[in-house]
This record gives sequence, structure tokens and C-alpha cells, in this order.
Amino acid sequence: MTDLFEPARAASPSATVEHGAPDGDGASPLACPKCGTRVAGDQDYEQFRVCSVCGYHDRQSARLTILRLIDPDSFREYDAGLASTDPLQFADETAYRDRLLMLRSETGESDALVSGLARLNGHEVAIAVLDFAFLGGSMGVVVGEKLVRVAERARDRRLPLITVSASGGARMQEGMLSLLQMAKTSAAVQRLRDAGCPYISILAHPTTGGVFASFANLGDMIVAEPGALIGFAGPRVAEQIIGKKLPDGSHTAEFLYTHGMIDAIVDRREQRDFLSRALSVLMAPRSGHHRRGRSFRRRQSGPEIPAWDAVQRARGSGRLTSSDYLERMFGEFVELHGDRSSGDDPAIIAGLGTLDGKGVAVVALERGHLEDRARRHDGRPYPEGYRKARRVMDLAERLRMPLITLIDTPGAYPGLESEERGLASELAASLARMSTLRTPIVSAVIGEGGSGGALALAVADRVLMLDGAIYSVIAPEGAAAILYRDAARAPEVSSKLKLTARDLKHLNVVDEIVPEPDSGADVDPDTAAAILAETIANALCELQRKRINRVVRERYERYQKIGRRHAKKPRRGLHLPRRRGPRPRSGK
Repeated sequence: MTDLFEPARAASPSATVEHGAPDGDGASPLACPKCGTRVAGDQDYEQFRVCSVCGYHDRQSARLTILRLIDPDSFREYDAGLASTDPLQFADETAYRDRLLMLRSETGESDALVSGLARLNGHEVAIAVLDFAFLGGSMGVVVGEKLVRVAERARDRRLPLITVSASGGARMQEGMLSLLQMAKTSAAVQRLRDAGCPYISILAHPTTGGVFASFANLGDMIVAEPGALIGFAGPRVAEQIIGKKLPDGSHTAEFLYTHGMIDAIVDRREQRDFLSRALSVLMAPRSGHHRRGRSFRRRQSGPEIPAWDAVQRARGSGRLTSSDYLERMFGEFVELHGDRSSGDDPAIIAGLGTLDGKGVAVVALERGHLEDRARRHDGRPYPEGYRKARRVMDLAERLRMPLITLIDTPGAYPGLESEERGLASELAASLARMSTLRTPIVSAVIGEGGSGGALALAVADRVLMLDGAIYSVIAPEGAAAILYRDAARAPEVSSKLKLTARDLKHLNVVDEIVPEPDSGADVDPDTAAAILAETIANALCELQRKRINRVVRERYERYQKIGRRHAKKPRRGLHLPRRRGPRPRSGK
């Protein structure tokens, strides 16, 4: 079998580039390629290759990228000497082997990927960066092999992996050997993910073809640089194949973000801070919550307010929403966007954060305040919202992080768009996934828990409910319209639905009622958030003392018991209607 790798030949002495030197980009232009602003001597441009006026992100070498992201003097390069043997003996205008020698001389790199281990804000990480200056950052056998090796090192050492991609795709000069690197690298990254190691993928300009359709698209977090051209087939190629012009703005980072394919667009100047925050969450301890004594006084039990008043209170415009609690409860929170399929639903906030310094995953239904309510469609999620939530559930299980869900929704969005995109299927999938999720789950109903749209994110080991919240099979108005054909009778029906916290505690639907400040959560939001955070932490403390197999088994048994004591044989004197129709014949 022909060897695919060989030690890289040294470049000619006159063109030798010292590894680690910030070069490979060529001389800085005098003006920004986009807006024409003079960039010579501009500090942002020298350090980041970003125009300080228009924000244009010019290409940057792999080594400069690594140096600006990591802690000083912490990079240890691996596999620097791997080079291709030109397995196909390919030639066009220039022999491929000669082209490789020329590129090694010009860039100082043996191939298009630079990889190794480093520290980022004190966290040890594995890092791999593609250099577009080396044959368009294309992926051949060397790029694939180096990516696999760095992923395996990360897996062996239980380290997070960070990749930065800038590539035209698979390397044509290496034929099918190059294409198969898509499968090779994807398999290595999947093994890394299965081992519970975080993976962050950064997409620079451009990222297309086989790189985008393999390891670069498998990140637990995927972020892109502003204005980057990103897509499987570049727009020029796509237009030639389909025979028509594509709309402006397609194949961009912004297009992908709008359609739920990436988590964030992060300016190059802010990437190190973003990665530092993400790593502080991803590398935080997963367990170790300590049960704390109650730091709040429970309200003395008194007469319960009428159910309809509870409904109005739970829906009140001044009531705290999930975003208010997230801001106050979590030390760090990194929001993740998109369902990786069709869109991003602002009615559901999902991400990773720290509670008492411990890493947790969060899915929260969000109504919004004032003008933001329209953008979040009053907290009524579309199917893509539940897909995004399920994506974070899977991530929580893989990273062994507890899952916290906050419930506040009138119900899922019932319009035609939801039916077209499979709302019922997504609700069912969420219910089923939460029932088997191998990590502790705590859900808190903080406002209105409306029908299946709420329950789909509340299949939990512990269900908490704020004293002023409601949780119902259907909105009182809907029940009145069905039962009496008159929605105006909602106040009458609300008391019959048994939707208050006390009602549901009596029915064993919720485990604990979380008190709200006597002055009201809207008046004292910090205290309200502290009470809820403390109650969630205590629930996690109890759950994390158990083996996960027991937690999942008890979750299943919990929901199997619901309603059983109300499903009994009829008392004597009450008979089921006699079956009508001919008796089944007995015979051979």
C-alpha cells in the first residue's frame, strides 16, 4: 500500500518561514478591500485583520489565528511534519507535487492545517486551524489525518476541541482519497462527542464544500465570522448547476444564523472573550450542589385567591419572565441559537450556564416584555423551538450536565405554519426524549403553563411551581368555548380546571410550591430569583446523590403513577354499559 504521508521537505533558504512567526498573510494592504478606508498602521487591522470602520474581516493565517486566541507561549504544535506524497501523481498546468513544494515555501507550512494543544484563559484545549493560503484550505489526506489526530488527543485527555475553518472543500488533486476525509474526520469528531468532550467550531471566510459538510458542522457550538461566505456549494457553482441566480445574501453567516444553522455571529475581535466564557461554562463542575437551609420565610397558608385571579396574575405584563430569572440566577450563560434544521425560535431560550458555579443546561420558554412580546410571539413556540430545545437536551446528556427548564407559555403556536412544520410530531418527540434523558431534570413553572406546549418541556424528576403560577390542560377561555360555546365563561371554568399551585400540589402533579416575595416578584425580582435558584439547587443536590439509572427509572415510574389512584373499578351499583351486538361464535 502506498504511503500517503512523508516528512515535509524544507523550503529553500531564501524563502524559509519560521514556524510561529505571524506571517503567511502577505503585506498589509494600504486600504480596506471593502470600504477603501486606509488600514496601514491600524491596530485592529494589524492584530485581527479587521477594518475598524466597516468591520470587514480579511483573511488571516492559521498561526496568527492561533496566537490571537490562546494564552501567550502556550501552543504546542503536533504533527507539523506530515506532508502529502501526491498519491494520484496529479498534474494540470503544474504538477501537484511541485505545487505543494511551492506552497510550503511560500507559507512555511507543510499543509493547510496547523494543530496542537494550548491554553485559553487557563483552560487546556486542543486547537486546529485551517490556512486558506495553502491551496484554499482544502482538505486532503494530511488535513484529514491531522484533524483526526488532534481530535483523538483531545478525547484521550478529556479536552475541549476548537477548530477554525476557512476552506474551499475537498482537495481535487487527491481525488476520492480526499473526499473520504469527510467520513474520517466526522467519525473522529463523533467519538470525541460521545466521550463527552466539548467541541466548538468557528467558521471563517470562506467555509464551503467537504469541510463545511463534515467536521466543521458538528460543533456543540458553531459560530461564524460576520459576512463570511458559508455553504455546501459556493454560490457560483450553485448558480451554474441549478441554472438561475441566487438571492442576495444567500451563503452568508447571516443567512445561516437566520435559518437556525449556527449559534452566533462573533466578531474576530471578540472571539477570545466568547471562547473564554464558553469554556468557563463547559469546563465547570457538573455536580456538587450543596443543600442549603432555607434563606427565605415561607408565607403563612391563608385563603387561596380565586382561580381566575390567579390566571390574571400569572399572565400579568409586569410578571417576571424567564429572561429575568436567567439574568439573576446564573453566573455565566451562553445562549445557543437554532435547531440546525430550519430556524431559530425566540420563544425558547436555550443554552449552557453556571448555577452556584456548577455547569447546567437550560431551556426556558420566554414571553418577552412590552414590544419584545411580538418578536417572541407571546411565548408560543413553533416546531423549530422544540427542536432547538431537544438539541440542548441531547447536549446536556452528552456533557453530563443537569437540565433546568423554565415554563411560561400560553401553549404552542397553533397556526398553519406550525402544522406545516410538524408541531405535534415535535411535541411528542420532546416528551419522549425527556422521559429517557440520562441526566437529572428540574422544571419550574414560573408563569403560565399552557397545555402540551408547556408539558413538552416539563417531563422532569422534580417539578416546581411558583406560588403565583398556573398550569392547565387548556386555557380557561378555550375550555369555556368548548364546553359552553362561550369564552366569556372562562372565570367560571378556571376554578373547575384546578390549575393553581395548591391544586396541583394536592394532585401530586408538582413536587414543591416555591414561595414568592410578600411584596411580589415584580417588586423584588432579586429575592424572587434567589428563592427559585435555591430551590432548584436543593433539588439538584438530592437528585445527584443517586445513580443516573435510578434517576431515569424513577422518572419513568413517576409518570406511570399519575392518575392511577383515580382509575379504579366502579363502585357497587355502578355498571358499565352492556356490550351490544352478537356474541362471538365459539367453534373450531
